[in-house]
Amino acid sequence: MAPTQSDIDRELTAHRMAYETSLAEGAPPAHHPPRDFAPYRSSVLRHPKRPLVAVTGDPESVELSGPVFGLTDITGTDHDLTRQHAGEPLGERITVSGRLLDSRGRPVRGQLIELWQANASGRYAHLRDQHSAPLDPNFTGVGRVLTGEDGSYGFTTIRPGAYPWRNHENAWRPAHLHFSLFGTAFTQRLITQMYFPGDPLLAHDPILQSVPDRAARERLVATYDPGLSRPEWSLGYRWDIVLDGPSATWIEEGR
Repeated sequence: MAPTQSDIDRELTAHRMAYETSLAEGAPPAHHPPRDFAPYRSSVLRHPKRPLVAVTGDPESVELSGPVFGLTDITGTDHDLTRQHAGEPLGERITVSGRLLDSRGRPVRGQLIELWQANASGRYAHLRDQHSAPLDPNFTGVGRVLTGEDGSYGFTTIRPGAYPWRNHENAWRPAHLHFSLFGTAFTQRLITQMYFPGDPLLAHDPILQSVPDRAARERLVATYDPGLSRPEWSLGYRWDIVLDGPSATWIEEGR
């Protein structure tokens, strides 16, 4: 019998209490989740169980060439997911902006950031997504942009809907955006997720809650910023991405 949301909530509470106890006993904060986090059921089945294989010899055997993206590869509508089709997509229009920073708060320039997401009904434009929610013919849910000289980026899109997943009975994922970050080689690609403030599903989500430290979890939640909102057009959210250091944004390591 599949566990219920109440069962998962009890497991999440037990993990939080164990983590708080370890902090009180002097353990350092843990910013990355265990790879076999039990409430996130599929992580138990597919997490790495052996050490990573060290690369020896010619590094060209792993990375034969650098990224093939640049200013000429980004079109004028790549950053605006609401303008990529003939008609307007359905849903709440939003703007998401922020900066890509290193551990010292310095901007990381000229980096490719990709975004993908579900539509306003909570469905991805993907063959494997068989959720009964409707597809939107005017919304593909994919965008990309290069960071500016100050590390800034910006997307205009539609706020995604929550959607069911089969982690447990009546499981629903909170609204979120997937972000993919490229460095100087494709083997450096990092993936993370951004969530929305005030979402009641955040406390019940095993993926977000797998991040042990509260401050680290909070860094995955964007901040509503009225200064980024556009009158009669879109709500604005600010979300900075920090690549490393004590304020780093959680990355889906080993997922």
